[in-house]
Amino acid sequence: MARLPSHRLAALLLLLLVVVSPCHAAAAAAADGGQRPTRPKAVAMPVVRDGATRQYVATFQQRTPRVAVKAVVDLSGGATLWVDCDAAAGYASSSYAGVPCGSKPCRLVESPSCSYIASCLGSPPSPACLNRTCTGHAENTVTSSVGRGNVVTDVLSLPTTFPSAPVRQGPLATAPAFLFTCGPTSLTQGLAAGAAGMASLSRARLALPAQLAGTFRFSRKFALCLPSVDAGVVVFGDARYVFDGMDHSNSLLYTPLITRTTDRSSEYFISLKRVVVDDRAVPLNATLLDVGTKLSTVSPYTVLETSIHEAVTRAFAASMATAGIPRVPAVAPFELCYDGSKLESSAITGEPAVPVVFELHVQSEVRSKVAPWMVSGANLMARADGGALCLAVVDGGAAPEAPVVIGGHMMEEILLVFDLEKSRLGFSPNLGAFGLSCSKFRLG
Repeated sequence: MARLPSHRLAALLLLLLVVVSPCHAAAAAAADGGQRPTRPKAVAMPVVRDGATRQYVATFQQRTPRVAVKAVVDLSGGATLWVDCDAAAGYASSSYAGVPCGSKPCRLVESPSCSYIASCLGSPPSPACLNRTCTGHAENTVTSSVGRGNVVTDVLSLPTTFPSAPVRQGPLATAPAFLFTCGPTSLTQGLAAGAAGMASLSRARLALPAQLAGTFRFSRKFALCLPSVDAGVVVFGDARYVFDGMDHSNSLLYTPLITRTTDRSSEYFISLKRVVVDDRAVPLNATLLDVGTKLSTVSPYTVLETSIHEAVTRAFAASMATAGIPRVPAVAPFELCYDGSKLESSAITGEPAVPVVFELHVQSEVRSKVAPWMVSGANLMARADGGALCLAVVDGGAAPEAPVVIGGHMMEEILLVFDLEKSRLGFSPNLGAFGLSCSKFRLG
């Protein structure tokens, strides 16, 4: 076979590059609603709290044509985003692709194997029914259930502004081949109504923070602002944390994120040194605290090992500040409750003005110092049946997985910045102290 002269071959390659590149760009722009894709500094994922389950539900755009998908925010675990891919659940897309067995992405998935489903032979292909495709675990951390499913990729889009404009009007950043796991429909049981899966914010290599950082080439960092009533947000990448014109980027306190060798490294732990009630340290078993304090969005309330729970509850009840507030019978799952009508509300937040000073002293970035996490009344007390206001901590038993789990209620309306590159957590006071809320965050 005759060979082209080298100079003609180079010219032909250049011509192909010129011809193909505009076509590829046009196709990418068409997939993104006619907008030429750009590399954003940050992207946002809106979050709301489900009233029935107290789960935090995020919304993102996925598939071709684009569809709004809801998933429960999962801070404490999960190797990947997982979504119900069954055709019966309405999954339809022209842009999905299976991840091949033995490929590098497949090797990064926890417990990978290869799918060969006899029932798929002769059936129309779908993400949940692909042969010779990598499979992995999909975990419902709310119900502690696990399922297996195909590992696939599809288009995923997130807004570059917050509050977000309607999908077809607002700017979107698109990941053309975002990897996720297909979960069976049965695995969605126990999730908030309308949720099709769980959005993993863990530090796993294929969870949302790492994948989005790799796709858009911004920092492996995300901010989480859980809402109590209105909209909340997860912000991935490099952003200024501006709330209604007030920049809180440089006003955060930081504590190191620690890794427990006995647990999955994808979960988030911090070092809690002591609990302080009315400027007095609660006597606790220091050995238990050394195990590490876990952060979890699937635990509605903060969960304490039995001896810690008893000590904290006793200290709160003995506070001089609560001496004049009538107690009422316990309302499950809480043990210490008060007559809510006897507590004044804050003029700024409208939440109970709890007179008790309650602090979590966590390890500071300076090894010999601590950083005080001030827990406000809104994060400390929960409204219960019959008008009761209860100390929002739950007894986790004598041998829990972690002796202290900070649940969603204690993190609401607080700006939390997970800096995975520097392995640290930044936190603000409750935004209500400034007359703000998560819904006042502005991006773009």
